[in-house]
Amino acid sequence: MSNAANFDFSGAKVLVTGGSNGIGYATASAFSNAGASVTVTGTKPDAGAYDVDLSEFAYRQLELSDSDAIDAFADSVEALDVLVNNAGVNFPGGMDPASFEKSVGINLFGAYRLATGVRDPLKKSALDAGGSVINVASMSAYFAVPLVPGYSAAKAATIQMTKNLAATWAADGIRVNAVAPGLIETNMTSLMKGIEMVEKPFMDRTPMKRWGQPDDIAPAVLFLASSAAKFMTGQTINVDGGYSIA
Repeated sequence: MSNAANFDFSGAKVLVTGGSNGIGYATASAFSNAGASVTVTGTKPDAGAYDVDLSEFAYRQLELSDSDAIDAFADSVEALDVLVNNAGVNFPGGMDPASFEKSVGINLFGAYRLATGVRDPLKKSALDAGGSVINVASMSAYFAVPLVPGYSAAKAATIQMTKNLAATWAADGIRVNAVAPGLIETNMTSLMKGIEMVEKPFMDRTPMKRWGQPDDIAPAVLFLASSAAKFMTGQTINVDGGYSIA
């Protein structure tokens, strides 16, 4: 017996950055299965350059390190109901200032610039719950991860960005929330898999004793965009197998 939640986003226009794999792909697929018209972004020239089937989505190339490209992309968006700021990268450079700056630039500044760039179409959303932005944060927003301090700093700031945008845009009928995943099995985390000294501390702290899957995150994103969450804004939901409570 399945007790999975069913969402109806028929006719909604959804944009998922970094939708070519991992959490982004699972989220884009879930929105598409719920009836939405979904656009995903990636850094490669076209959808055929990826090893997954992106044919059910519209594909747009977008470099979140390029401010001019973000502005041009945002200007081309005529209608939008949901933005999922999912795209992110790690630059394992320890405390190297250049890696730190590059990581914050993409993971925080790029997401902020895109969100503000599509504010006007989000204001015009006809969804019952209004236009919605869901930012993807991380457990590294709460806990030190010295290997990727720039990523951690960006994700911590993403939570505060979520609160500030929510407070500012409520008058526009736009809700802004976030999800903070735990250890999820994706391309980004693949190097950690099977390395005991890296993996074991996470598993020891996680009460559910397993890695999360991208499909564990997508329902939380759809919930936040749905009318079931229409009185929620400025919130971050931890989807982490209990990691943050231990």
